[in-house]
Amino acid sequence: MYLIATTIDPEKCTGCGQCVPVCPTEAIAMRDGKAVVVGSVSIGCGHCLAACPAGAISVAGLDEQSLVLRTIQWDTHFLAPGGANAGALVRLMASRRSCRNYQPTPVPRDLLEDLVQIGTLAPSGTNSQLWTFTIVPDRPGMIVFTQAVAGFFERLNARAANPFWRTFARVFLGDALGRYYRSYYRAVRSALEWWRQTGRDPLFYGAPAAIIVGSRPGGTCPAEDALLATQNILLAAHAMGLGSCLIGYAVAALRRDASIGRLLGLPPEEAVHAVIVLGYPAETYERAAPRRKIVPRIAFAKDDLAADPAPAA
Repeated sequence: MYLIATTIDPEKCTGCGQCVPVCPTEAIAMRDGKAVVVGSVSIGCGHCLAACPAGAISVAGLDEQSLVLRTIQWDTHFLAPGGANAGALVRLMASRRSCRNYQPTPVPRDLLEDLVQIGTLAPSGTNSQLWTFTIVPDRPGMIVFTQAVAGFFERLNARAANPFWRTFARVFLGDALGRYYRSYYRAVRSALEWWRQTGRDPLFYGAPAAIIVGSRPGGTCPAEDALLATQNILLAAHAMGLGSCLIGYAVAALRRDASIGRLLGLPPEEAVHAVIVLGYPAETYERAAPRRKIVPRIAFAKDDLAADPAPAA
């Protein structure tokens, strides 16, 4: 929660009352036919501002420039539920695929910064917006990033190959190193050997840029917030002509080796949740690929309720 930063211009207010029911903290009420601020705290969501047809409401701390993109022109008027082409949206979601082949063409800095702005249009718990975004803007930076992550896994593999350390981890660390050895050691070793022999990037696939999505302390659900922003970036990148891929190995390395974060300029208190590599794709597809079959669970199904009535008081 924040101290209230909402102001209402009584000259502009028409008394429609549309701002009152949308305020999550009930900080606005109607008095003498006008909307007035009655609360002392707010989450700064801007619902009231967005709902006001007269433009009578302002919320300090909200940046109008956050809606201005350099590479895209768009209509900032609210799109009501049902107002979008749902089929086109689903097609976008189904067409976005993890890209592992990139052209060497650099990604313009403006486009990367627009993707960050688009990421911030995602929802966040209590509107905390405590996500962070770090851009690696070019291939030389990506090479340094690759070397740092590869160095971490070289050290991890050396330790995992040692039976003493695997035994120690099994006794004192819940077998974390043993699980890594059984599941990832050989694949990582092969990738590192291939990288040394060929110079080709097995981690970031030669992508010319990346966005690291993290969070500052204090959010109610920081990982979820960051991943919602990440999905925004992935879909927008596809619509803007870019390929993308999430690199879980890099997230693991950043979480376990603080020196990589320092190399990238990440403050020590930040948590990393996603590493997205980006670039113009050097691969093409013809159709959407099906997914595995999923059967959703239905809670409180009528048949279940009829067969298992609530116990008597």
